[in-house]
Amino acid sequence: MELAGEIDAGIFHWINQTMVHPALDDLMVFLTTFRLSAHIFLLAALFIVIRKQRDAFGVFVFILLAVGLADYTASGILKPLVQRIRPCFVLEGCRLLIDQSHSYSFASSHAANSAAVASMVWIFFRRGEPVERLFTAVMLIYAFLVGYSRIYVGVHYPGDVLAGMMIGCMSAALVYLTLSWLFKNVLQHRFLSGRRSAEP
Repeated sequence: MELAGEIDAGIFHWINQTMVHPALDDLMVFLTTFRLSAHIFLLAALFIVIRKQRDAFGVFVFILLAVGLADYTASGILKPLVQRIRPCFVLEGCRLLIDQSHSYSFASSHAANSAAVASMVWIFFRRGEPVERLFTAVMLIYAFLVGYSRIYVGVHYPGDVLAGMMIGCMSAALVYLTLSWLFKNVLQHRFLSGRRSAEP
């Protein structure tokens, strides 16, 4: 575990202190701060409404449930359980670019939530028309950059971000598989049974 921690800290130092540029500073702060980049999600929601129309509500339900599960797993379970201190509070020379509270580090809820959204977009749009596949690629890249920005600005180790991304992907898969099973095996079955019993 000590070796893994040293590798994690080493990669963090490389990204946070070496792979830096003034222009990237502004971009990473923008990506990592929800109140600055929230309009990206609004544009994504508008795209979903335009492409899915009446089915958009169902897509939003899937996305919100996936994000809720991912956020609770990362912030509600793992952070108080692991209690890993953020790198900006323990590593010398850390470039901290944003205001950060003394909350725990593992796992990154930003990475988990953005990965949950991107994963659910991939599930619903990956086989669509070219514009929908492009939308999927953009959301996947955005989720990766959000996770990367958490390391760049100094508030998460790479391991925190990787774990968060895995949590987001697994949360989206679990929500999709569970709701799909419920719809096919419970709701649809009851609906068809009700129609049959109503027939003369």
